[in-house]
Amino acid sequence: MVEDRPPGPILKPPVFHVDDTTPEVVQSVLLERGWDKFDKGEQNVEDWNLYWRTSSFRMTEHINVKPWQRLNHHPGTTQLTRQDHLARHLKHMKRMYGTPLYEFIPLTFIMPNDYNKFVAEYFREKHVLGAKHSYWICKPAELSHRRGIIIFSDIKGLLFDDTYIVQKYICNPLLVGRYKCDLRIYVCVTGFKPLTIYIYQEGLVRFATEKFDLSNLQNNYAHLTNSSINKSGVSYEKIKEVIGHGCKWTLSRFFSYLRSWDVDDLLLWQKITQVVILTVLAIAPLVPFAANCFELFGFDILIDDNLKPWLLEVNFSPALSIDCSADISVKRKLIHDTIELIYLQGLRNERTGCRDGAKGSHSVSLTKLDVGRFNKVCSALPCESLLQFTSRTFKDESAVKKAIKICPENKHASQPREMTSRKKDLLLSTREAPKTKPKLKGRRSPHKKIIPFMSLIQSRADKTSISPCVPLDNGKVPGLQAGNFVLIFPFNEATFGASRNGLNVRRIIQKLQKLKNKQHSH
Repeated sequence: MVEDRPPGPILKPPVFHVDDTTPEVVQSVLLERGWDKFDKGEQNVEDWNLYWRTSSFRMTEHINVKPWQRLNHHPGTTQLTRQDHLARHLKHMKRMYGTPLYEFIPLTFIMPNDYNKFVAEYFREKHVLGAKHSYWICKPAELSHRRGIIIFSDIKGLLFDDTYIVQKYICNPLLVGRYKCDLRIYVCVTGFKPLTIYIYQEGLVRFATEKFDLSNLQNNYAHLTNSSINKSGVSYEKIKEVIGHGCKWTLSRFFSYLRSWDVDDLLLWQKITQVVILTVLAIAPLVPFAANCFELFGFDILIDDNLKPWLLEVNFSPALSIDCSADISVKRKLIHDTIELIYLQGLRNERTGCRDGAKGSHSVSLTKLDVGRFNKVCSALPCESLLQFTSRTFKDESAVKKAIKICPENKHASQPREMTSRKKDLLLSTREAPKTKPKLKGRRSPHKKIIPFMSLIQSRADKTSISPCVPLDNGKVPGLQAGNFVLIFPFNEATFGASRNGLNVRRIIQKLQKLKNKQHSH
């Protein structure tokens, strides 16, 4: 094997840096890919490629980052992930660009500042509705895992002692087997200047473990979908109607279930991607420039019984713990694809290469990358060798050849489904089972994959293959796909131009409005 190896530099493994908060699955995946873990006792303080941790980085750490290093957080993204900040920015966007585009967030009040406004709205609704109840949810601005949440219909039940938000409670959620659910959508922003957003085509669907019941607002197991709550409930281990065991499905299983009802899941996916873009646009102009970083967000989306997506929250450092089979199938590949995406983005966008080793040595280290030497190194190294430590380990040559093509067609294959013989469980509620199917119909045939709604991607997604030896030229649209990540912004040449030299939000909003109008016309 040594004799068959082509002459040239030998790659050393890249190095990842962690702290006590770094998820175990991240470390496991990086070790599986052949990376080395940073050891400050044996390595220079700057000899690492990727620093992944749960907490944010200080601005000084962003300023001092080296060309060969990547950080897993952008500065300033808590503007998106704190509930009160998110509500404030989306309200501003609604005022600036009109309500129709930003109607995906429930009516929201920030406490205590908006208390008088909320009281006025509460009694206005009470007067209009008469004997009917209106429902509200009160959530802390900072706390995660849905701790401290109150759902109420009587204002006497509203209690808060810090910064909270109060929102209209979505009391007509789409139900599966009479259980409430929401979607965890993974989004990777690889840059804010220019803005570049990728969405992950797989994800998680989290279920409440007791049947939805508006007559009992204190039952968290019926109204909250977070798995950290539901896995402690008595119904978690039970085999539940349609849902089955546990409280999670994969996103592909959920969409397969919708397709069995002739729901146009592609149209629903288009609406979700639009929610993601419009949400990120709300803070994009405010994020300070920082090189060599990326952000993996967890968007929580609730679908109502009209198949309208509602944004519940955006999660900073979304949970990557492995609690069930759905977590295993989604999260491990998510991390693999994230590493693939950011590493290839670095090669394409920054034209980086490998630093020569010691003088006279033929060793090349991926730890330190030299912008000026990229072409020389790429001419000396085949694509396979560049992927040696960034792609997964394969046992046979044919698998390696498949790995070199980073963008295989994503079939979105359905898994065996736990379905009942009668298709009447999708929208069952405690009030009354609907007499009609969901409003959005029309099954796409053949249904090969879920792809974004942007015309650029629709026309090129199946043709694009990202080659790490051919970095993106300046002025070109970013790579369209890496693993299960698909580019959703920029989505055409106009939006690329509007984000390249300063973010022209108004122009982008106009393009999004045109796309939404096309959706309605269809």
